[in-house]
Amino acid sequence: MTSSHTTAATAPAVEFADAGKTYGTVKALSGLSVTLHPGETVALLGPNGAGKSTTLDLLLGLRNPDPGGTVRLFGTSPRQAVTEGRVGAMLQSGGLMDGVRVRELVALACDLHPRGHPVGQVLEEAGLTDIADRMVGKLSGGQEQRVRFALAIAGAGDLIVLDEPTTGMDVSARRDFWTAMRAQAAQGRTVLFATHYLEEADEAADRVLVLHRGRLLADGSAADIKAMAGARRIGFSLGAVPDGRLEAALRGLPGVSGVELAGSAVRMRSADADATVHALYQLGLYPRDLEVTGLGLEQAFLTLTHRAEQHGAAGAAHGASGAPEAPAHPSHQKATTK
Repeated sequence: MTSSHTTAATAPAVEFADAGKTYGTVKALSGLSVTLHPGETVALLGPNGAGKSTTLDLLLGLRNPDPGGTVRLFGTSPRQAVTEGRVGAMLQSGGLMDGVRVRELVALACDLHPRGHPVGQVLEEAGLTDIADRMVGKLSGGQEQRVRFALAIAGAGDLIVLDEPTTGMDVSARRDFWTAMRAQAAQGRTVLFATHYLEEADEAADRVLVLHRGRLLADGSAADIKAMAGARRIGFSLGAVPDGRLEAALRGLPGVSGVELAGSAVRMRSADADATVHALYQLGLYPRDLEVTGLGLEQAFLTLTHRAEQHGAAGAAHGASGAPEAPAHPSHQKATTK
């Protein structure tokens, strides 16, 4: 075995080193340094404009990082890794030909892949066997996503990149999709997916990366991210629907970082649940069905990004750049086993 092949076999699956990307005066990504290892399933989260699409573009070699930063896949450049068939990608849209049958399109992808799989195997893994003879132009949105998934796994790649993979799928199709993805990960492939469905990240990912305003805000397991938020969820019901004055009072309680109202039901996020509940009773309220629990990943994500926005606003007020704080968990390099 040559030295280059040895390096590729032992190198990280993905390595960003101080990678950034600027478009004119806009800094879409800044100083991203993160390493993904073979066999990890990693979720990429962030609000709109956080830098997720730019990160995926750099990863797939569609764009180059700014000078001074590097992106490497299996010890080589993204474009070389893609050319060698080591990367399969499932993007949100495009990539389909309407005037062919599903089987024909998947067969073409298998034939063109340097390490292509048998078409029947790919159709089965993607859940397309029953619609293999249907015209691509007649598919539903969820079925189109399954075809894009089939194209991503048409060959024996080592890294699968997914951008909002379950958009348009119903609950059953999403469940089947993630069953298929777990099978891919079980074969040793690295899976990186961007999603707005945070429950998918909570259930499927070994590791979660949170981007905010082009910077890495948090890196860890779903449990780590929840712990980083340092907040609790408080839920209860009132005897009547809160008016504007009462809502303002609830938002002003100590420790509260968010309030959601649904009729007489109240849900709050608090960094100090004991102080919040104590102050709640001091308002003269008598909450019913009071429940204090840990945050889910979605609430933790909202808390972290809200906190980053507050830090940015405070920095701007003092003449700072307004950039969010450094990554909450920069030393976390390997996934925590679930």
